[in-house]
Amino acid sequence: MILPNSNNETDIIYDLIVIGSGFGGVMSAYPSVMAGKNVLMLERGDWVERNINNWGSNGFFTLTQSYSQDAPYLVTAGGEGPTLGTLACVGGASIFFGGVALRLRERDFEVDPEIVGNSGSEWPFAYRDLEPYYSEAEQLLGVSGETGHDPTEPWRSCDYQQKPGPLAKISGRMMETARSLGHKPFRLPLAINYSTSNQRQACVNCNTCDGFACAVHAKNDLSATIPNLQELGMKLAVNTVAVRLEVEGRRISRVVCVDSRTLEQRTFRGRIVVSAAGAIATPHLLLASELKRFNPGGDAIGRYLMRHCNSVVMGAFLKRPAPQAEFHKQIGINDYYFGHPTVSEPSGKLGCIQQFGTPQVDYVRRYVPVWKRALVTLGVPYTTGFIVIAEDKPNPENRVSLTKNKTKFGMPQATIVHRYENRDLAARSVLIRATKQILKQAGAFYLHVQDVFTFSHAVGTVRLGNDPSRSPLDARGAFRGIDNLYIADGSALPRSGGVNPSLTIAANALRVGNGIAANL
Repeated sequence: MILPNSNNETDIIYDLIVIGSGFGGVMSAYPSVMAGKNVLMLERGDWVERNINNWGSNGFFTLTQSYSQDAPYLVTAGGEGPTLGTLACVGGASIFFGGVALRLRERDFEVDPEIVGNSGSEWPFAYRDLEPYYSEAEQLLGVSGETGHDPTEPWRSCDYQQKPGPLAKISGRMMETARSLGHKPFRLPLAINYSTSNQRQACVNCNTCDGFACAVHAKNDLSATIPNLQELGMKLAVNTVAVRLEVEGRRISRVVCVDSRTLEQRTFRGRIVVSAAGAIATPHLLLASELKRFNPGGDAIGRYLMRHCNSVVMGAFLKRPAPQAEFHKQIGINDYYFGHPTVSEPSGKLGCIQQFGTPQVDYVRRYVPVWKRALVTLGVPYTTGFIVIAEDKPNPENRVSLTKNKTKFGMPQATIVHRYENRDLAARSVLIRATKQILKQAGAFYLHVQDVFTFSHAVGTVRLGNDPSRSPLDARGAFRGIDNLYIADGSALPRSGGVNPSLTIAANALRVGNGIAANL
C-alpha cells in the first residue's frame, strides 16, 4: 500500500513519522499506534513476495530485488567490494536475518576499558532499564528459547514465549563435543514459529533461513507485525526514499522524500520524527540534511561505526552433517564472552560462537571460479561449522561521510570507511582457535575460515550517551539540538557487544517509542 500522492500531502500533520520499517522503525512506532495516534511509516522498498523462489539460490538477499544498487555507498576501506547496496523492503533486515535473538549481557552496559578506551562509548542506562523492553520485544517477535544453560545469560522478568524447536542431529553432536571440551553450549533463542495457528505456519525446518525471506512466513520477521499496525490505523508509504529533513527553528518541519520509481518528490509533516533507517542510512540522512550544525556532538554523527569482527569456520566431514538439508543454526557457546582462563591476550571481553548451517550449494557455486564448481557441488553438502562474533572497538575513524557526488535521488553520496583494530582481530583469532578445536573433535578432516566483511551488524554511528559533546543522542534517544527528532535503529547503540544486535535494537526502539507515545 502506498499513500495517495496529492498536492495537499503537507496539509496532513501526523503525530509521528517513522523512517524505516525494520526492527527500529516498527518497534518505535508500535507504542504510538497502540495508543491510537496518527502514525506514518516511510519505507524505501516494497513488500517481499513469498513463494517457492525464496528457497532457491536467487532468494539470498543480495540477489533479490530488495537489495538495491540505485544509490550505492562507496566503500573505501573494509568492505567486500568498492560499493555497498541498500537493503530496501518492508520489514527491513528482519526479513532476511537468521532469527537469532540474544540480549546483551548485564556487563555489556558497563564500561570495559579494553573495549571503550578513550572513545567515550558508554551506555547512558543500565541493563535493568532495558530489560522490560527486551521482554516485550521477545513476546512481539515470538522468540523461542530456554534458560539456565548459557553461563553469561542475564536475568529476565519473564520466560520465553516458546520452547525451542527440535534439535537437529548434527546440533546435538556439536553440543556433546563442546561439552567434552569443557564448554557450556546452549540453545540459541530464535524468532521462529514452531507451532501452527490460524495466523502462522510452523517452521518446516529448511536450510534457507539466514539471509533468505521465509517462504512460509514461519520466521517471525516484521512482515506479520506491520499489517497488524496498519489495521490499527498506521499508514505505510512504500517505495518512498527520505532524502532530507528540513528544519524550522529547533524542529523538523518537513520530511522530504522521493518516489524511488518515478523520482517524484513528496513531503510529509509530523509532530515527531523518528529515523530508523539503519546505522548507515540514518547518519547519511542526518549529514545530508546538514543537522550536524545543530548538535553539540555533531562531529560524532557518522563516526564510531562498528560491525563485529566475524568469521565463518567450516569443517568438512566424511558424512553429510545435515543429510536432509535440515535447519541446524541452533547452538551457541559463550564461554569466551568475557574472556577465558586460557587466554591472556587480549584481556577482557571477546565474543561468542554460534552454529552456522551448511550453505546452499547453488548459492556457493555463484562465488567460485568455474573450474571449482564441480568440487563445490560435491563438497559443500559435507560441511558445517560456526560463526565467531568478536566485539569490535568503537573508533572515530570508522565512519560514514558525504562526498560531492549526487545519488539518483538527489542526496549527496556517502562513503564508508572501516578498519578493524589489532585487538578486534586478536579477539576473533581466539574464537577461531576454539571453534577449530570443536570441529576437529567432532570429526572434521578439513577446516576453512572465511572472514566476513558485510555490514549486517552495523551499529554506533549516531550514538546514545551522557556527554553532549561526544554523543549526538541523549538517553531518551532524542537528537540533541532538535526538539522533535529521535533515532531508534542500530546507529544509536554506543557499543556492539558480542551478540547479534537485532533484539537490542528492537528493545531500545520500544523504549524510545514508549517515551514518545507518553508525550504525544
